[in-house]
Order: sequence, then structure tokens, then C-alpha cells
Amino acid sequence: MAAKVEQETLDAGGREVVVTNPGKVLFPQAGVTKLDLARYYIAVAPGALRGAGGRPCILVRYPNGIDSEFFFQKRVPAARPGWIEVAQIRFPSGRTAEEIVPRDAAALAWMANLGCIELHPHPVRADDLEHPDELRVDLDPVPGVKWKQIREVAGVVRDVLADFGLAGWPKTSGSRGIHILVRIERRWSFDQVRRAALALAREVERRAPKLATSKWWKEERHGVFVDYNQNAKDRTVASAYSVRPKPDARVSAPLSWDELGTCDAADFTLGTMPARFARIGDPHEGIDEAVCSLEGLLELSAGQERDGAGDAPWPPHYRKQAGEPPRTQPSRRRGSG
Repeated sequence: MAAKVEQETLDAGGREVVVTNPGKVLFPQAGVTKLDLARYYIAVAPGALRGAGGRPCILVRYPNGIDSEFFFQKRVPAARPGWIEVAQIRFPSGRTAEEIVPRDAAALAWMANLGCIELHPHPVRADDLEHPDELRVDLDPVPGVKWKQIREVAGVVRDVLADFGLAGWPKTSGSRGIHILVRIERRWSFDQVRRAALALAREVERRAPKLATSKWWKEERHGVFVDYNQNAKDRTVASAYSVRPKPDARVSAPLSWDELGTCDAADFTLGTMPARFARIGDPHEGIDEAVCSLEGLLELSAGQERDGAGDAPWPPHYRKQAGEPPRTQPSRRRGSG
């Protein structure tokens, strides 16, 4: 009987990264091991770092694979190589945490060795933690909505963005939805970026009321929810090339707009993405040069407010905001009345 391999050393861009227990299976159905995960992130590192590099990241750890318990770890382990960069994040509670800031393939491989299947960066750069450089449009379908409808809503988002001078970069979420990223000037606060995202969501709903909704309460949603709250401070989403905890080891795949019209989200997995990346490169290669202004969306937001549409509900763990509507489900409000 062959001896169990306790560790394997990988060359990650000139740094050596040790993968412990490399044969541990993280995706039982797909047969993907921890070593496979580390090798994947090395193979797609230029693209993955375009999405998560230079940004503080929350560690989402699956130490025993996707069929076992996982946990979010904001604080990077104290026992780490000296070349792992960190940034200190301050939370609304006043507490702080040092989060990892990946800069190279070695950092991605080191995270994979911790059982970090996903990449969850904040929408800020480590050198300016208070001003996002990315607006995130998260298209989240309600149960039963087909992929075709999600793509149709993405097309409406593209048109709205273009009308307000913004360039959107689409990708599959790696789950059921679609993300559209917009690089923005680092001039606005988290609250302003969220408010711009809310204005966008309402405009998408206005243009395609049968397909999309901006309603926060699940009982009011239909079709595809445009989740503006993904832009609230301390929220993160799976970034480009992030593997997701799905049985087929699906990944969040950057796409061109032409591809989005014909692709199937199931086409993009840990097994297929490295070859695609080697063949066509990164469809989001130009995203960092396409920096946009939020002024148009903020003017739209101001107009919506003048027409009576002020703030919308925040996630429940945020403090109550000035001007926020009641945090009670509409059906309960009606019942109490």
C-alpha cells in the first residue's frame, strides 16, 4: 500500500508554497482535491488577481470539503509567511481585523491550502479602505427563474449603465445568478455607492417590470432581484475566477457580452477554466482601464428621491439608517394596521 503523501510543494510564481494533506477531497462528486484547488488558482492567477488582488479578502474556509461545515474568518491566521500582506479593516462595531490582501499566485495558493475555496474581496483597494473602486450589480433570481431571464435582465442592466456613461463587465456568479462589475473613481463613500446601486436597480425594474425587481423583502420579489445591498460596507461577493462550493466545482466566470447571450453557467468549472484561460485569456483584461463616474447614477437617485422614492431597507445586521423605511415585512405591517 502506497504511503500517504503528507504535503507537496508548489512553485507559485517563484515562491514555494507547501500544500498539506494534498489528497484531501474537497469536492466529492467532482473528485477535486486540495492540491487541485491550489494548482487551479496558480493557473488562473492573473485573472483571479484582477478580481481579488490588492483587496482585503474574507477567508471562507471549507477544511473538510463542501459537504462539511464551513466558516468565515475575517482575521488572517497569525502563523503565516512573512510575504503575506494584510490590511486592517474597521467594522461598524468599532472592532478591527487584519484581513489578507493577495498580491500574487503564491498568496492564492496559500489561501487554498487553508481550505479557502472561494475568493471574497471587499470592493476597495488596500491603500484606500473607505472609497470603493467597484460598483457591483448582483442579479439574484428567485426560485424557478430560468437562466434565459437572468441574461435578459443583464442586458437591461447593460443598457442602463451605457445610458449613464458606465461600462459593465459581466460574469457568472458561479451559482444561479450573474454579476456585473463597474470600475469607478475612488471619490465616493460606501453609502453613496450603495445609493447609486439602488438607483440603478430601480431603473432596471422600471424598464423591465415583469422581469426584474428592486424590492428587498422576499415576499415582494419576483423574477430577478437586483441586489443593491451588495454594495453596503463590509459586504463581499465571490470574485472573478472564484471557485464556488457546488458539486461540479463551478467557478465565477468572466465573460464578454457576446458570450453572455449564449453561454451556460455550468460550462465553467475548476476543470475547464484553466484551458479556457490559456486559450482566450481574461475577458475582463481591460476592466482596470475602464474607470467610470457615478455622477449620473447619483443624479438619478436624487431625482427618484424627489419623486418619493427615498432609501430602501438595509440588511438586518446594519444599524438603522436615517430615512430608511420600516424593517418590518410589508405583510406584517398591513396586519398590524
